[in-house]
Amino acid sequence: MLDQAIIELKRDFAKQAGRVEEMVSKSIRVLTERNSSLAREILEIDEPRCNRAELEIEAKAVEIIARFAPKAGNLRVVISIIKANKDLERIGDQAVNISKYAMYLIERPAVKPLIDTPRMGQIAAGMIRKSLDAFVSGDPETAYRTLKEDDLVDELYEQILRELVTFMAADISTIERCMRLIMIAKNLERIADEATNLAEEFIYCINGEDVRHHEAERPAL
Repeated sequence: MLDQAIIELKRDFAKQAGRVEEMVSKSIRVLTERNSSLAREILEIDEPRCNRAELEIEAKAVEIIARFAPKAGNLRVVISIIKANKDLERIGDQAVNISKYAMYLIERPAVKPLIDTPRMGQIAAGMIRKSLDAFVSGDPETAYRTLKEDDLVDELYEQILRELVTFMAADISTIERCMRLIMIAKNLERIADEATNLAEEFIYCINGEDVRHHEAERPAL
């Protein structure tokens, strides 16, 4: 009974992770493809589904603890899913934010060609997927590699910020558009942070190691 309940919990969590990863990818497509209908899909369909799934996963996890009092590895799985479930919901919210900012931008002339922002989105979405792969496969090394990608996202964010500040200083008519591009980049940076949280949770789930706040002790990859 406990084993089956955990299998079902992991299945539901994996579906939610896939849903959220897709929301991130779609939110970037709203911007790059100037696709307002895709933005409405995120806001009207994906976000409510994401919110419902978060509540359902949490309820199932709490029920497992109450009914079965799991121990050791099983307890780590349930606790990790409870924490990671919150991270996924926040990522969904950030994808919604990106979509809203993008809807403003697609109705106005582009400030500049979009290169680094889509790259940030690809890396951030990939971090979610790799974190989930680590969880499903029980491979902590995949999770450790995911942690390293957060640095690249941070570097891209700083690069985008510097470039857009230069645009605003040169032409004040770009300020509103540049500020929204900065907020999109900031939300992507936060998504990468949440994906880092996922990887840390799954390392704990897999081998019981708490790697939070121990960057210097992480193995070189």
